[in-house]
Amino acid sequence: MSDEKPAREPIEEDARIDALERRLKAAREREEERNRPRVQGASESEKLGSRVLSYLLGGILGGAAVGWAIDQLAGSSPWGLLVMLFLGIVVGFRNIIRISSRRPD
Repeated sequence: MSDEKPAREPIEEDARIDALERRLKAAREREEERNRPRVQGASESEKLGSRVLSYLLGGILGGAAVGWAIDQLAGSSPWGLLVMLFLGIVVGFRNIIRISSRRPD
């Protein structure tokens, strides 16, 4: 091989490049911290929405189940189901109106 020196000398580390790399690393860490989700679990709005849905479905399905059972025991074919379904809907909406009219904490 040749014992000749290369035409260019290798570039030495520059302090400015090191400082720039440190600043970029710090900026990336700050950005990751800023973008990390802060809320753990469900928010209050999600909890309230789930509660409203459960009241509505519970009233309708509960009324229908009780009305069907009354119809089977009493033999009053559609009337027990219709009356109890209507009462279940009324109770479900009453509960929804009650929790929606509360003041937030």
